[in-house]
Amino acid sequence: MPRHKRGWAINEDGHRRKRRTPLTVALVEPALLILIQHHARHGYALHHALKSLGIRPIHPSVVYRTLKQMEELDWIQADWDTDAGQGPPRKIFSLTQSGEEALRTWQDELVKAQKSIEHLLELEED
Repeated sequence: MPRHKRGWAINEDGHRRKRRTPLTVALVEPALLILIQHHARHGYALHHALKSLGIRPIHPSVVYRTLKQMEELDWIQADWDTDAGQGPPRKIFSLTQSGEEALRTWQDELVKAQKSIEHLLELEED
């Protein structure tokens, strides 16, 4: 069965399976931007926060890869937290001005998507 393509929602027995969906993956980037905007934090804390938002199952490598890509786009910046009481140094991510602009774009797109999803669900009820 395809992992991230058509047919992801039904397994060979015709039953839905609990797995990462294309919609879930699409929400990782805007969710990370929103979480970082609210509070600068490190990758593990961001991964945990995604779970608390219901965005799961997301493998940590997806989170770290997305953070790296956003850093390369200059949407976020990383500073090392070297507080000796917390173990090895960790990268703490915060938004840049470009990241604030990207977040505003994502927020507009999420509103549009929300309206489309609501419309689709209304059609399903009919």
